[in-house]
Amino acid sequence: MLRVLTLSSLFPDSSRPNFGIFVERQTLGLAAQSDIAVRVVAPVGLPPWPLRLMPRFQTLAALPRAEKWKGLDVERPRFAALPGTKGRFHVAALTRALIPVMDRLREDFAFDVIDASFFFPDGPAAVALGRRYGVPVSIKARGADIHHWGRQPATAAQVTQAGRAADGLLAVSGAMRDDMVAIGMPAERIRVHHTGVDLDRFAPVDRAAAKAQLGVEGPLVISVGALIERKGHEIVVEAVARLPGVSLLIAGEGPARGRIEAAIARGGLGTRVRLLGSVPHAELPRLIAAADVMALASQSEGLANAWVEALACGTPIVITAAGGAGEVVTAPEAGRVVARDAGAFSDAIADVLKAPPSAEAVRRHAERFTWAVNATALQAHLQALVTAHRTGA
Repeated sequence: MLRVLTLSSLFPDSSRPNFGIFVERQTLGLAAQSDIAVRVVAPVGLPPWPLRLMPRFQTLAALPRAEKWKGLDVERPRFAALPGTKGRFHVAALTRALIPVMDRLREDFAFDVIDASFFFPDGPAAVALGRRYGVPVSIKARGADIHHWGRQPATAAQVTQAGRAADGLLAVSGAMRDDMVAIGMPAERIRVHHTGVDLDRFAPVDRAAAKAQLGVEGPLVISVGALIERKGHEIVVEAVARLPGVSLLIAGEGPARGRIEAAIARGGLGTRVRLLGSVPHAELPRLIAAADVMALASQSEGLANAWVEALACGTPIVITAAGGAGEVVTAPEAGRVVARDAGAFSDAIADVLKAPPSAEAVRRHAERFTWAVNATALQAHLQALVTAHRTGA
């Protein structure tokens, strides 16, 4: 029996059901494997008083300290996240908060390995805890954890040192692996571990009927992602403004909403562009499958789940050359990889709409990204770390 302690500050809860849902899905897949047991520690960062009295922090503070989450045993310890410090003290605060929780867990769950599913602050804390308990540690890099925390002066050294000290490393794409090596992590210890997609849930539908349910006529573009500058939603809005008769739906919420609304107003787009807010993950498949194109102008990515989910729905994608884009768009029927500007996106969307590929041809490009493959690879990776640790290899 392989006993895995999954550590992730990026994990859903009742107040944020879409938050880190890909980590949840990966963990559920791992737990479903034979001869394996998984416990989850999903720490919650909170600021000191009086900031903690803000509604969004009150909601997080009210979360249960321990619960069953979709069959998983999940602990949710709190740690101090000091504002204005750029994360400099997150690791120390997280490690202190985790020690009593992990000490208690060890009493009835003698975990063999720590699987940190996000690089910061989880990774450096996992390394410290691995030393405390004498178990190997794996850390997975997904995107912003390397592109932001791994390059920001206040935290870069902590990220790189954790990468060098971990027993094993995972990267969500080959491009992410290269980015990890570029900041000083050992290439020989990094394994590419692609994300997965539920091919039963994300599947083609009757596109015309799905559009009718959404009140859309004519060509439809969908964009899925948090409303933050890095996702580039304004670029897609400007691109659609150049395409008469094309509608755009944006699923996501975040601080850039005002800027996106201003771009919609500047383009005189009226009802052609709609901001849907945060859409429950269970409702995304039909929304994505209704679209003729999924467009996302990301500045940086690891390998976005939204890319693969769109392909599984039979919807081609137009994306930037961010992260693992070239590992996903490997043929014209899968979509286009273009420059991060409105003109390039407009031309690429128009090109796809002019000669749309069949949904079946698009979907074939998602079939290698399954949660079953993801879970099997993760189990093998973690088991190898435990075996090497025990034998002193």
